[in-house]
Amino acid sequence: MTDSKRVGVISLGCDKNRVDTEKMLAFLKQKHTLVSSLDDAEIIIINTCAFLESSREEAIAEIFSANEYKKKGSAQKIIVTGCLPQKFIKELFDELIEVDAFMGVSDYHEICSVIDRIYQGERINAVGVARGECGKARVLTTQNYAYLKIADGCSNHCTYCLIPFIRGKYRSVPTKDLIEEVKGLGQVNELILVAQDTAKYGLDLPEKTTLKQLVSQLTSLDSVKSLRLLYCYPENLTDELIEEIKNNPKVLKYIDIPLQHADDGVLKLMNRKGTGEGYLQLIEKLKREIPEIAIRSTFIAGFPRESEQAFNNLLEFIKKAKLFNAGFFAYSCEDGTSAARIDGQIEEKIKLQRLKKLYAQQKKVVKDNNKKLIGKTFLVVAEGFDENELVYYGRAYFNAPDIDGKVFFFSSDEVEYGKYYQVKITQATGYDLYGERL
Repeated sequence: MTDSKRVGVISLGCDKNRVDTEKMLAFLKQKHTLVSSLDDAEIIIINTCAFLESSREEAIAEIFSANEYKKKGSAQKIIVTGCLPQKFIKELFDELIEVDAFMGVSDYHEICSVIDRIYQGERINAVGVARGECGKARVLTTQNYAYLKIADGCSNHCTYCLIPFIRGKYRSVPTKDLIEEVKGLGQVNELILVAQDTAKYGLDLPEKTTLKQLVSQLTSLDSVKSLRLLYCYPENLTDELIEEIKNNPKVLKYIDIPLQHADDGVLKLMNRKGTGEGYLQLIEKLKREIPEIAIRSTFIAGFPRESEQAFNNLLEFIKKAKLFNAGFFAYSCEDGTSAARIDGQIEEKIKLQRLKKLYAQQKKVVKDNNKKLIGKTFLVVAEGFDENELVYYGRAYFNAPDIDGKVFFFSSDEVEYGKYYQVKITQATGYDLYGERL
């Protein structure tokens, strides 16, 4: 058996991947020592994303960077885990000879035995099939909030997406397992539910539970102070779930609804189930039922056959929807997806031009939205101090970590990170707000 080693871990990609990394860290911690600097690591593990070409390029770059530590002798072994080997192991194993072992998206529980084997001289392909969650114990890598992956995989088969080919069909985690996992996290200021489609939760389980029921059970735990919902597909956003968001005081009045487009023809080509008009009606309903709700979404520009009219329909939708925040991405043509075989692929230059127009339009929407917040007071969790601005910063209920703006605030008294403070908004700049602690 291998002696305890110093292990450094790099986690790439989305928050769902972060949860996988945290579970792998829990397995590693049973035998090995976790280090925060790669300079101190004998083993470097890279948990990868492979959703887009850009994410695959980032992963490969990190592998080559890790190999520099190996060349100079500070690191001894490199292990690559996650989405990249899960989908592309046939191409990677013979090409990336710098890597000592590859593992997939559901193999993290085997990490210590894989380390034993590579120190016995083996070079390993330990990629298995995508299956259930590998454990409940985690080593948290976030402060003030924690992600909870309530399902893995996807069965929607959007024509542009590789997720079903990487992570398999949609698989909800049983409620009792999720509750046990959350209890193991200790006190959580903000529990953030994630999955490829959180609103679809439980429909595949024998007991046919729902996201509404899961939210109710999780918020009944004393250790959960608040709960945030990300990635709720619109077709599964039920009246019962909206009612839960509205009436449950622990549920933050915030929701992320990935819409991807608003032109009916493009939505059909994407194999999305909604329509632009239907999406507007859903947004209006949410705002009517929950006036303070902050709605976020994501959209793809330059999908195959996206005509000027189709793009203008999307642009007009952004004006009308007045979303609190939105992310925009240029369509990435991924081999193996149905969309890659559609004729009428859009030039990269046109994609980027359309992307720029979408961001410009949403910036106007954000400016108008933020003006309405000036003079209002919000509860803000303090997360740090900006040395340039000489003010503290944190997040209100309308700021999800990493993807939304921040609230910067002045305080004459000392501020404790992780604590909540009443902040009166006095100014808005871009996506960020500025205020004073009361």
